[in-house]
Amino acid sequence: MSVFGSIMSKVFGHEAPKPAATPAGQTQNSAPAATATAAPTKPTPISQADAEALLTAIAANYSHPVNWKTSIVDLMAILGIDNSLAQRKTLAKELGYSGDMNDSATMNIWLHKQVMTKLEENGGYVPADLTS
Repeated sequence: MSVFGSIMSKVFGHEAPKPAATPAGQTQNSAPAATATAAPTKPTPISQADAEALLTAIAANYSHPVNWKTSIVDLMAILGIDNSLAQRKTLAKELGYSGDMNDSATMNIWLHKQVMTKLEENGGYVPADLTS
């Protein structure tokens, strides 16, 4: 599972949607088979209050005070995900970071905003101040 997939799983209980596979009996260039296939379901979004409350509750039960609202390191820690620099670099690659990965402060700020934005894009709602 990808690092972002792990984040999605911990926050929403499922991974980010993957591209739809070609149904059995159909090739890329053929018409669909006679049997109907169910359309992929969208994740059920949770409300802004629920997302913030969930992460706040998780943070409240963490072993020490954290600032998950601004720190990707703390966000990953409260979710039980390895927050090492190597894992954050992997996450940065997954999310398309094009900056200097040796400038971890800049990368971490970008990562936090991207994770919050991607959570929102994948069926969740997060407070606007966490995505900008």
